[in-house]
Amino acid sequence: MKTVLLTLGRLPKALELARALRAAGARVLVAEPFAKHLTGTSRAVERSFVVTAPVVDRQRYLDDLRAIIARERVDIVVPVSEEILHVAGLHGSLPDGCELRCMPQQALLEVHDKGRFVAVCRAAGVAAPETCDANAAEARQLAAQHDYVVKPVSSCSGRGVQFFARGAALPATAEPSIVQRRVQGELLSTFSIARAGELCQTVVYRGAVMQGTVAVCFERVEPSAAVHEWVRRFVAHTRFDGFVSFDLIVDASGVVYGIECNPRATSGIHFVAPEGLAMAVLDPAMQRPIALRPERMQQQFYPCLTETQKSMFSAGFRHNLRCLLEAREVTWARTDPWPFIAMPYTAWNIIALAARHRATFGEVAMLDFAWVASGRA
Repeated sequence: MKTVLLTLGRLPKALELARALRAAGARVLVAEPFAKHLTGTSRAVERSFVVTAPVVDRQRYLDDLRAIIARERVDIVVPVSEEILHVAGLHGSLPDGCELRCMPQQALLEVHDKGRFVAVCRAAGVAAPETCDANAAEARQLAAQHDYVVKPVSSCSGRGVQFFARGAALPATAEPSIVQRRVQGELLSTFSIARAGELCQTVVYRGAVMQGTVAVCFERVEPSAAVHEWVRRFVAHTRFDGFVSFDLIVDASGVVYGIECNPRATSGIHFVAPEGLAMAVLDPAMQRPIALRPERMQQQFYPCLTETQKSMFSAGFRHNLRCLLEAREVTWARTDPWPFIAMPYTAWNIIALAARHRATFGEVAMLDFAWVASGRA
């Protein structure tokens, strides 16, 4: 039996991984700054450990992880979400036989950074919108000629993203940011499992119900050849290994533009069948095909319910209600009900942060794992 350490437990994708790994026979542990969290109530998890948050002390966070790995004889470490940028710092310092399921830190930062990502797109021969540093002289010209977007280079879950009409004055930015031409078209997200630059499986999906800029109900769509080729070329160029996700926009002429890369799992993970997901972690060299779940629509029930209630007197209510009633709830399992039942309690830290910052859950859920362009939290 292999022992797997998940380095986050608060998000539904951690629960998805924990259940898949336990069903495949693994012993599952979770490391989390929160003492109470979603995945910790699951029968799939043997034990959770409280660790220092990276925004408090990054080195202590890594030391806490190394102590758990040594004491529990962990075989595989699996970053779940945005914490991957910190966890990648464990490369080269783990015990013999312990595998870290992520790319080296510098490779992750190269594609996570919103400005450097565009440069990688150009090198890979795939399209991305015109982009420049927010402090560059070219930024004013771009803003004068196009509708545009301003976002921190280390933004995640829509944090700090602002949209402006052509000619609007550039805002002051508190952290390193980019200005990017706003492309109009269909917004799609992808989640891929890659092995040394080869795609093992790719899911393409779109937001069906949104909370701010984050989808809380998502629908799988069949990928066009152009979308699949965009992802394939980027993954091949970077020789990506592990989970990798993209936000793409397809314009009216069918051109696919890369908006950003999340070098980690995203909500698309919920479309992957548990057996294949476990295989991707426990034995990624296996050549068996990775299947998808039959359900084409998935939701996070509580935020989807909130957005449906908010839309009750608007034109979008019928659509939101249909999604709420038809989509699979990603945390519910008849044989493992407590994560869903206890979620209002285990998510209290995130609820309190959202109220304090007057922001969405998605925007505040990972504040204690924030990574900024200087490399310091």
